[in-house]
Amino acid sequence: WKITHHHSSVRPADAAPPPTPEEMLPVARDNFKRWNDALQTKNPKTVASLYSNSELSFLPTVSPEHIKKIDSTQEYFEAFVMKNPFGTITDDSVTIFDDGKSYLHSGMYTFEIGEKGARSPVEARFSYVWRKIDSAWKITHHHSSVRPPSPAPTPAPEVAAEAAK
Repeated sequence: WKITHHHSSVRPADAAPPPTPEEMLPVARDNFKRWNDALQTKNPKTVASLYSNSELSFLPTVSPEHIKKIDSTQEYFEAFVMKNPFGTITDDSVTIFDDGKSYLHSGMYTFEIGEKGARSPVEARFSYVWRKIDSAWKITHHHSSVRPPSPAPTPAPEVAAEAAK
């Protein structure tokens, strides 16, 4: 037996593993900060620029509409930024998709709305899907809704039976 052809090369390194939720959470919080900072500019075009031009699903807190176009996103923010909103995340988590090229950031936030001295807190739930598009993070899905009130505690059966007498 004679070797007629031999090829030797270094085995390519395996692709880097996708980021863990713990590694992606700071990215998610930074992107939320970019979005919140954009609200502070009071420029609806600046806020809308963070959303995808395609693949968009936006269910805003104070609108009955399901927004699917960037122009409608900008129109929504024309009124919303005038309420002087400032959001603070109070609870959040991240789920990673597509090997780290997109992620779901969901949780709870509180918005302070209104003029100085007359601001009101609004507790809400949120979900954002951010996707890397042309090396920039863009929002492809955003849902926000006012947090419903907690239900009244159910009395223990013996207390309920006593109250019924």
